[in-house]
Formats: sequence, structure tokens, C-alpha cells
Amino acid sequence: MNDADLPLPPAGLEDALRAIGRERYHDRHPFHRLMRDGHLTRGQLQAWALNRFRYQSAIPRKDAALIARLDDPAMRQEWRRRLVDHDGEDGDEGGIARWLALTDALGLDREMVVTGEAALPATRFAVEAYVRFVAERPILEAIASSLTELFAPAIIRDRVAGMLANYPFVDPSALAYFDRRLSQAPRDSGFALRYVLEHARRADQQAAVLAALRFKCDVLWAQLDALHHAYVAPGHVPPGAFRPDGDGC
Repeated sequence: MNDADLPLPPAGLEDALRAIGRERYHDRHPFHRLMRDGHLTRGQLQAWALNRFRYQSAIPRKDAALIARLDDPAMRQEWRRRLVDHDGEDGDEGGIARWLALTDALGLDREMVVTGEAALPATRFAVEAYVRFVAERPILEAIASSLTELFAPAIIRDRVAGMLANYPFVDPSALAYFDRRLSQAPRDSGFALRYVLEHARRADQQAAVLAALRFKCDVLWAQLDALHHAYVAPGHVPPGAFRPDGDGC
């Protein structure tokens, strides 16, 4: 569906959003497929987990930036659940702690992971671009950019099944982050989708939310591009970035 065909009825807009996911979501990326099919080394998995933490740890910052801009208390309350999901609350660990359990299980130094200093430059740039987008763009676009969560359950199931089948050093406890996301992502994306379909009625608004979702897909794709370039082929690891031991990377 081309932007020139807008405005669309809500069902048509939803179809256009989902078509973006089918075309651009990072489950189509070669790095994801290598991971799923068991073709990565332990060091390459470490690099993925370390760099992905940079993204995971930024999610509460981008959500807090959006909350600060919301005038409606009900909207703030709804979006606050995302902060709790990642940061935890009242003794219940959040997604960030569960991701660190994965990096621990992969043998990564926790301080190195948390500081993010060994993350790829492209990872840092992509993540900060997303945080700025949500903080600065109109609220409708900021919310639309979260709609990659519509496609998350499928890639999570794919990733977890592949990792458990192909990497003996990964066990289910190390992948606990993904268990929660299988229920959280549909809840969050359902709310965001309803909001977007209700508020994006004009042609320019619909074009903007479609562009926002494309942008977010690009953010995720760029991170895997950087990993593939540094740790698969041609294997150019930037100065200061993580270097796996003994992998020949």
C-alpha cells in the first residue's frame, strides 16, 4: 500500500502497518537466521547479547521520555507499565535484570555489559536515534514507532527454539527474558495499535505513522547490520568494541 493511496479506513491502515512488518522486520535479517539455525559461535552470540543490552537498557528511557509528554493520566498509567516491565518493581525483577542473566550465562563480564562501552558505535547511534525520535516527534508517531511489538512474539519463539536446539551452553533459565515478553508484547502492541488506528485519520497522519514504523524497523535492522559486519563478514570490529576470545573474529 503506497502512502499516495491514503487516507485508509482503520482496517486498511492496520493492514498497511502489518505489511511493513512482513517486509522490514528483523526476523528477515541474515544475522537472525544464522543465530536461529545454530551457525553462530559462542563469541558471536556474546556480541549479540552485549549489543542488544544497549537497546534493552534504553527502552525505559524512551518510555519515560514519552510519559513526560503525556497530559492524560490514564495514558501515563498505561505506558508506565512498560517501565515496570523493564525496570522491575517491589522486588520483582524486570526485563533488564533478566537480560543480564542471559549475558551472565554467556560468560560476559557484567560491568562491561552494563557500561555499554564495548557496544558497537552503530548500535549506540541507532539506539540513541530511537530515544530521540520518541522524545521529539509528535506523540502519535512516537507511539506508532513501538508497533514493532506486533511482530515480536513470532521472532521470540523462533529465536528461543533455535537457541535451545543449537547451543548447548544456553539453557531455558538464561532465556527467561523472552518468556515474559510473549505476554507483554501483545498487551502493549494491542494498546498502541488501538491508539494509532483511532487517532491517525487524516492522510498526513497515516503517512507519518507508517513512516514511524519503518523508522523503528530500520533501527532494529541497523543493529543487526552492524553485528554482521563486525562479527560475521567481513569481520571489521571497530576500535574499542567487544572482541570475542578464540573465535577468530
